Amino acid sequence: MNVVIQVSREGLRFDVLVKPRASRTAVLGVEGDRLAVALAAAPVEGAANEALRRLLAEFFGVPRQNVSIVSGEKSRRKRVELRGIGEAELRARLPPAS
Repeated sequence: MNVVIQVSREGLRFDVLVKPRASRTAVLGVEGDRLAVALAAAPVEGAANEALRRLLAEFFGVPRQNVSIVSGEKSRRKRVELRGIGEAELRARLPPAS
């Protein structure tokens, strides 16, 4: 499958599956209709959420302040929103579905 991208007034939204406490922080690929990421940070006091924002900003080439967690702040399944990137560019940067 491919990542489902929703166009909102502010930007582009999609779902992310987070694997915290990994050995390294990295984009793992696409699992089902979500982007899967590994985060070395523990899910304590927002550290994993901040690590996710930094990772996605770097991966998609947008400023960190253009990455928001819309829902799932305390869950491994999150919905994020990116601003400052077009849908075609976002799709081009996504890893291929496995």
